[in-house]
Amino acid sequence: MADQLSPDEKYQLITRNLQEVLGEEKLKQVLQERELKVYWGTATTGKPHVAYFVPMSKIADFLKAGCEVTILFADLHAYLDNMKAPWELLELRVKYYEQVIKAMLESIGVPLEKLKFVKGTDYQLSREYTLDVYRLSSMVTEHDAKKAGAEVVKQVEHPLLSGLLYPGLQALDEEYLKVDAQFGGVDQRKIFTLAEKYLPSLGYAKRAHLMNPMVPGLTGAKMSSSEEESKIDLLDSKEDVKKKLKKAFCEPGNIQNNGVLSFVKYVVLPLRQEFCIKRDAKWGGDKVYTVFEEVEKDFAAEMIHPGDLKASVEVALNELLEPVRKKFESPELRKLTNSAYPSASKTRKGAGGGGGGAGDDELAPSRLDIRVGKIVSVEKHPDADSLYLEKIDMRGIESQAMLLCASIEGEPRRVEPLDPPEGSSPGERVFVEGYETGKPDDKLNPKKKVWEKLQVDLKISDECVAQWKDKQLMTKLGQITCKTLKGGNIS
Repeated sequence: MADQLSPDEKYQLITRNLQEVLGEEKLKQVLQERELKVYWGTATTGKPHVAYFVPMSKIADFLKAGCEVTILFADLHAYLDNMKAPWELLELRVKYYEQVIKAMLESIGVPLEKLKFVKGTDYQLSREYTLDVYRLSSMVTEHDAKKAGAEVVKQVEHPLLSGLLYPGLQALDEEYLKVDAQFGGVDQRKIFTLAEKYLPSLGYAKRAHLMNPMVPGLTGAKMSSSEEESKIDLLDSKEDVKKKLKKAFCEPGNIQNNGVLSFVKYVVLPLRQEFCIKRDAKWGGDKVYTVFEEVEKDFAAEMIHPGDLKASVEVALNELLEPVRKKFESPELRKLTNSAYPSASKTRKGAGGGGGGAGDDELAPSRLDIRVGKIVSVEKHPDADSLYLEKIDMRGIESQAMLLCASIEGEPRRVEPLDPPEGSSPGERVFVEGYETGKPDDKLNPKKKVWEKLQVDLKISDECVAQWKDKQLMTKLGQITCKTLKGGNIS
């Protein structure tokens, strides 16, 4: 197919559905002379989820356009990012990622023989690369390094030096992989601009950058490997897919931050060229769409019911996931999965400060499903003088809404709501540092008094930071705070 395309047609295919392109003229110039060399890298941290089909569909576009594509399994980056992947698990995580990424590509018909797969530590520990890391670190300021990784590297109150190295290494990868362009999410834009600024200072060429939009998760915020309820895992059963889609944020007529709708736009239609809304004949019967704008228009006009949209996406999603599930039914890959991602109890046992020993699992704070909410209105309670009824927007998350507040006893009792980091969205999960990956209980058993036992250790620090046993309450954007109640309780 690529031989039959003109340079302009290749450019259109390479850039379709992207949010932004840096270096358009360079891309066009290369395409006039030869095929484009591009790489996509993924840090081997948490398990890949269905949002990974978005870059996979673009990789399919790149290959159709004749590009030479390299996929980088960035194992060293996974370790540098606040040790999201422990050193002893790096090799196993790479093997898992390689198997699952290849299974995804096969499920959408991408020929693997046209791809080149590379592991970061195969070249990032070389003498030449290490010397370039030192050369780059002598030029990049702490401010620039921190700014570049702000949306990619995990943000904590006391960042490790490793997180500051991360953006520079990603910039150097462009030179050592000998590519014309790097492809990634728009959340990596600051790393891309750092590469454009500093690579020429080392005597290396400035590359072009291709950026996908960030696909909303099921909660309406960014889909995250560390946020169980925001994502559908590639190995989730059909029952789990149905359950998670049922809970997904999908407000009638609302096309903003709609992860279900976005999946149609960035995965289903580019890969299948059509999308069928399945519904009962009395509601108009099935309707096939070939253009996303028509789907979006009908949903905004409430001509497509959220239930029908979810059911139709469920069918399309299971068609993509079934080959991946079948591949991972083999005993070898089941063993690999369990070894690369051991249970929380195995991970924490003997971790020395990583959240307690295995005996603490029963009372792990990850069992609490705490979310960011937006107070929409405050009204006086109709049956009391001192109680108030608050309406809270949780972005369609089905949960038992309860407003967490800081308080200090006394006369009068002082109470303040907790504040999430600036830029947070309703529905984003709040977690305790060190317990990011735990799955919350579907429903807390009141007889077990899980909330009551965990709540006694929820406090406000002297710096007005919300904590559980001296570990911070956080979202992916930073820590939870209150304004003034130092030393207060959280309830």
